[in-house]
Amino acid sequence: MNPLYSELQWLPRLPEEFSARLKALGNSAGPQGRELQALALHALDLNQLTKLAKAIGNARAKAESAGKTLDPLVPFKLAVLSNSTIDLIVPALVASGARHGIALEVIQPSYDQVAQEALTPDSKVNSSKPDAVLLALDYRALPLKLTLGDHEASSATVQGVIGYLQALGNGIKANAGAVCIFQTFAAPVETLFGSLDRALPGTMRNLIDGINRGLAEYVLASGDVLLDVAGLAETVGLADWHNTQLWNMAKFSFSDELVPLYADHVARTVAAIRGKSRKVLILDLDNTVWGGVIGDDGLEGIQVAQGDARGEAHLAVQRLALDLRQRGIVLAVSSKNSDEVAREPFEKHPEMLLKLEHIAVFQANWNDKATNIQAIAEELSLGLDSMVFLDDHPVERGLVRKLLPQVAVPELPEDPAYFARTLAAAGYFEAVVFASEDLKRAGFYQDNARRASLQKQVGGVDAYLASLDMTITFQPFDATGRARIVQLINKSNQYNLTTRRYTDPEVTEAENNPEVFTLQVRLADIFGDNGMISVAICRPGEAGVWEIDTWLMSCRVLGRKVEHMVLREILHHARAAGVRKLCGTYLPTDRNKLVADHYAKLGFAKVEEQVSGLTRWELLVEGVDPESAPMKVVSQGLAVANERPLL
Repeated sequence: MNPLYSELQWLPRLPEEFSARLKALGNSAGPQGRELQALALHALDLNQLTKLAKAIGNARAKAESAGKTLDPLVPFKLAVLSNSTIDLIVPALVASGARHGIALEVIQPSYDQVAQEALTPDSKVNSSKPDAVLLALDYRALPLKLTLGDHEASSATVQGVIGYLQALGNGIKANAGAVCIFQTFAAPVETLFGSLDRALPGTMRNLIDGINRGLAEYVLASGDVLLDVAGLAETVGLADWHNTQLWNMAKFSFSDELVPLYADHVARTVAAIRGKSRKVLILDLDNTVWGGVIGDDGLEGIQVAQGDARGEAHLAVQRLALDLRQRGIVLAVSSKNSDEVAREPFEKHPEMLLKLEHIAVFQANWNDKATNIQAIAEELSLGLDSMVFLDDHPVERGLVRKLLPQVAVPELPEDPAYFARTLAAAGYFEAVVFASEDLKRAGFYQDNARRASLQKQVGGVDAYLASLDMTITFQPFDATGRARIVQLINKSNQYNLTTRRYTDPEVTEAENNPEVFTLQVRLADIFGDNGMISVAICRPGEAGVWEIDTWLMSCRVLGRKVEHMVLREILHHARAAGVRKLCGTYLPTDRNKLVADHYAKLGFAKVEEQVSGLTRWELLVEGVDPESAPMKVVSQGLAVANERPLL
């Protein structure tokens, strides 16, 4: 069994004081979320995960009795439906959730009651109103009948299974209003015809392949979430995944040695649903992006060439970084080097795949890596918990982990041949949805760096904003923008007034409700299209009142008065709808202090402040004229559609 996966080797080893720190948690009366997460960030085996889960349960009970949370861990309720035994898995899920920033509560119904729980309105799962339901089904739960060589019968079997899974999902959505996480199915090891099994209709391998393809297509169309257990099992090896002895004895669907790996994959998927996937890959250079030290070995001496084993290993790192950038991950550099020397391979080495144009922020100096990473985060206007730092040197990794624990720092083996595989295995960039704008995200942040350079050249904020030649576009929610809307709602933490999270079906419901006012906002300027950068939802309250349910914005457009323009647009439509007053709520979290005075700056009056820090605000619609910004306003598809010139 490959230890990279079975031992989660991208995580640092367990500290010797693990047990002592767990015991100290039990005696502590203070906040415990950060310490629980810190312990979870190590490579834990099943026994250690179980101990940590117990500590999390005790801490949760203590926090709830005091009216508190496990902040900064984000609460998430997950129900698990399975045809196999999951008792060993549940504690591992809870502990792994903390690793990914989630305070996970698992709802576990009776064994093998999948259909009953999904389709009965008042079942344990549906009545618990979970945030998501994991359908952790093994292939042995499916009505599979071999129809060797019969294409029509094979297709009917596959469609029947997909229909059954859809019915389960529809029942959960109707009764619980939850997102469904569907697992793909790991095929059995045994074959009838050998290699022909995959091609011949009606064999078990062919049927399961067809079911997995159909399930993937259904999930993409339905807004649900896919957990690719089939891919995971193939990665570690089907023979290692399936433990027939455990199945025969206890109906355990995969090897107990792989529970930590499976739990981590579930947890990273839940974290992605909550918008906690990483967005930035920060690269060290010497012995990471290339072999050797550019300052000592010179351009000719570094190893980054085809045909050289070490050079090929470092090119694999570059290739993965480029592939990640293509899907929207932002690339940055943090190197202890003079800037001129560090840039030389990017500019002059013919074998380099990475070029300067691919790097959003380039920090090469003699500062420590933690200081540089903080500078990168500030320049990108992103939190440290968006960052992944890749460095071959254990001392540098340890320093960043100690000073910046929010930054993900994978352990790397001595052999660079496994650098790229280890980074990929860690799953920092897990995604549950894909929007076309994801392809442009890296470019968005690089354009931001160019805007920052322009601002230094142009005198004054107003002159700078005018020089950007901005166009802001307002539209209601629609099917085209829905994936990005759901993504923004679940990923935006800093500029988000309530951090309410909505699933695809819930966003669709708001989109189709004529009483709900929705707004998706896009911004373009001379450097390019920023894409969708803000979302707002207003719901009817008492007569003549709109409650601002959700208002969030991408931090990459901070300082451009977008919030003022959004308010002007909301007021424009509120007046047309006969609304006399807007009411807004600020619900503080550890991440959204940035918008604590959002409503005050926009002219709202505070009408309530609770001990928790929650504040409520009001603004009379008539007679108010918010500050504007120099930009062209385009309003499309709204009840009061218009195009207004540059303000």
